[in-house]
Amino acid sequence: MTKQKAAESPYEGERIAKVMARAGLCSRREAESWIAAGRVSVNGATIKSPALNIGAGDTVAVDGKPLPKAERTRLFLYHKPRGLVTTHADPEGRPTIFGKLPKDLPRLISVGRLDLSTEGLLLLTNDGGLARVLELPETGWLRRYRVRAHGGVTQPQLDALRKGVTVDGIRYGEIEATIDRHQGANSWLTFAIREGKNREVRNVLEHLGLRVNRLIRVSFGPFQLGDLAEGSVEEIRTRHLREQLGERIASTANVDFTGPIVLHRPAVHDEEAPKKMPAKPSRDPEVRGKHISKDDKRQPRRHSSKSAPRPSVQRSKDDRHRPGKTEARPPRDDRNKSRGPRRDERDNFKKKQDRFKHRAAKPRGGKRDR
Repeated sequence: MTKQKAAESPYEGERIAKVMARAGLCSRREAESWIAAGRVSVNGATIKSPALNIGAGDTVAVDGKPLPKAERTRLFLYHKPRGLVTTHADPEGRPTIFGKLPKDLPRLISVGRLDLSTEGLLLLTNDGGLARVLELPETGWLRRYRVRAHGGVTQPQLDALRKGVTVDGIRYGEIEATIDRHQGANSWLTFAIREGKNREVRNVLEHLGLRVNRLIRVSFGPFQLGDLAEGSVEEIRTRHLREQLGERIASTANVDFTGPIVLHRPAVHDEEAPKKMPAKPSRDPEVRGKHISKDDKRQPRRHSSKSAPRPSVQRSKDDRHRPGKTEARPPRDDRNKSRGPRRDERDNFKKKQDRFKHRAAKPRGGKRDR
């Protein structure tokens, strides 16, 4: 497609912001801001408006670099912990799920959202079209939750939710709810919904007089939370994903299972870079200088002309016993050295034995003969 054809047929192909987001460079909003800043060109011409559709024959460049090829559609299971916001950037500065994900993953978006205090299964994908299709109630995927709520409720009250309920002017569709067990003043329930409106489970249970104190999503359609550890991510294989989506959802979402899988290397910042520990210096004086790092290496001592270093002089055998400053001290007398406590004990015992033998050798004086 040439420049003229791209300008004359702006309604063919896909929006340029969508194509850029699908390539994994940015979100659609970020793509629109890049276009307004003049960073994007199509077929060599810089564009100023995102209201442009492009086809397979168009060449898109960002900052003079060609747009990378779109990666194949991928889906990940994520066990969201409590206390994380489901967004890329929170204006209040709260921690987000995308800030906790491993750095080697592609740019992902969430399929729906979970509240700050809600935990459990969250689907992540690199395909925005698939995320929007899976969020629709028309898709028919059931979302199952485990709920712990404070208060009492009966099973007939929960059965009445199968017909839907209206709370504060908002109509909620069919809800499947069962009582699992009672635990003190709390009740464990299983909730299954298909719409997934904002705070649907909490609002419906508050309508019944219950206060939710824990909410866990355990499944989304055919995908289960299972024993996935909290904060962990698991990718669904392409073959299994294709089977679970089916032809209808795959064609509606326009997924691509033939594209490449790009290995994303994390960008290591200076403060996050691992610091190399200095090698331990060798005891050998000849090798020691080779293993000392530059920071630990000391500057050599500089000698002035007035105080030059004394050359080392080796003494001959005849000069060894001459008196001088370098003469070694005479050896200490070995008799003055301590021979150890055990040897002293043996010497004392021997002395006692000799004393007793000497006494035994003397004749004892008996009574005189009268």
